[in-house]
Amino acid sequence: MNKSNLWSLRLGFSSKQATEIEKIGFEKFLKQSFATTFDKKLPQFLEDDPKTLAELRELRQSIKNADSEAQKKILKKQIRNSFELKKWWLDKMRNDAHPLREKMVCFWHNHFVATSQKVKVNYWVYQHNMVLREHAFGNFKELTKKIIKTNAMVRYLDNVDNKKGNYNENLSRELLELFTLGIGNYSETDIKEGAKALAGLNLGADEAIYRRLIEDNSSKTYFGQTGDFKADDLVDIIFEQPKIPYLITRKILKWFVYDTPSDDLVHYYGDYFRKVNFEIEPLLTKIFTEEYAKENAGSKIKDPLVFMLQMMDELHIETVENTLIAFFLKQQGMDLFNQTNVKGWDGGNSWLTSQIYLQRNNTSDLLCNGRNISRKSFNKIPEDGETPEISIEKISVKVAFDTKGTNKKIISDLANRLFFQVDENTQKDMENLLKYDFDATNENANNAVLRLFNYITKTPEYQLI
Repeated sequence: MNKSNLWSLRLGFSSKQATEIEKIGFEKFLKQSFATTFDKKLPQFLEDDPKTLAELRELRQSIKNADSEAQKKILKKQIRNSFELKKWWLDKMRNDAHPLREKMVCFWHNHFVATSQKVKVNYWVYQHNMVLREHAFGNFKELTKKIIKTNAMVRYLDNVDNKKGNYNENLSRELLELFTLGIGNYSETDIKEGAKALAGLNLGADEAIYRRLIEDNSSKTYFGQTGDFKADDLVDIIFEQPKIPYLITRKILKWFVYDTPSDDLVHYYGDYFRKVNFEIEPLLTKIFTEEYAKENAGSKIKDPLVFMLQMMDELHIETVENTLIAFFLKQQGMDLFNQTNVKGWDGGNSWLTSQIYLQRNNTSDLLCNGRNISRKSFNKIPEDGETPEISIEKISVKVAFDTKGTNKKIISDLANRLFFQVDENTQKDMENLLKYDFDATNENANNAVLRLFNYITKTPEYQLI
């Protein structure tokens, strides 16, 4: 696979950036990606959503006092806005000139999981997402401090139920097991003492705050240190532990480059991460530039986002609604804002089960044949478990190819763009589809190349980057 295409897919969601990588060079492209800014304006669809605890109490009271029809109307609006949030984020992924920030937001989104289904307040989920965006390339320790004090995380991991004398250990446990150190690098005592330190950290205005009447101000012993610790103190102590860099470097390598990164690579980059004081940007720069120099195509299965957005880019489709992309992702097990559990999406082989593979093939058939799934009515957002109302309409699709090329030239171009490798049997199959007498100037040439592209998208090799 052409390296520019490979790394456009790895650092984004499609091949859109491949030409720019070739034009300005990989290192300059990285610098521009890190320098991106983002819009901090509140999305319009959230303007009327409750944002403060007072507004939330007022909404709940209005639901309680309303008749059944009014209650349904209020609840449907909340469901609609949760879908709007997905569409808002997908729009960023699809349209940002340098999508690495959104790729990294998606990484953190799957690391610091807090789902819409449990949090239930769209504004808090949005706030959580914006913290990830702001600190995407920043300091891992500072991000950890910020994220465990978001209202979304406090609600999601039940710290609202963590009170002096009646402790809930969920946030304390996941802070160690999933967010920082990983299993085996802490004790049950550390979890219990951490829960005491987090007791009383409850919902606030812009972020969680300690409630005086339910916080625990006693002395705690955490990783051998003793004091009246609070949330920030816990994070400071965790980041002094020897194993702190390796869980996150393993996950970053898995997210961008290798489904099964070697321990040597994990420790090599982890040691560097500690050296740069847990700054994300220099770590990513080192990983990307050093791995770019290697021949490592085919080391990672495409996630559903990359599969879908790459296909839309290759077919030059702009008309597919983000709501339907979100539904496709849910079918594929990558439901934005709604992972199945706090561990997040597993990735790797879980992206290529027999059911997911069949869904990908069906989607390829649909799009390559110029059929678009479109909503009949955007006034009825599907509720949980429902399939969106759809209709089929014809759309214009085309694949870029050399209109002066021979069949072998066009096959070679597509293979370099889309495959990490081509074996003899695959080459023969492609030549049977696009025969030696293929005329690239014929009015039906695009249809023939579309059939070839459709075949390519169904091969095991195409699923890899």
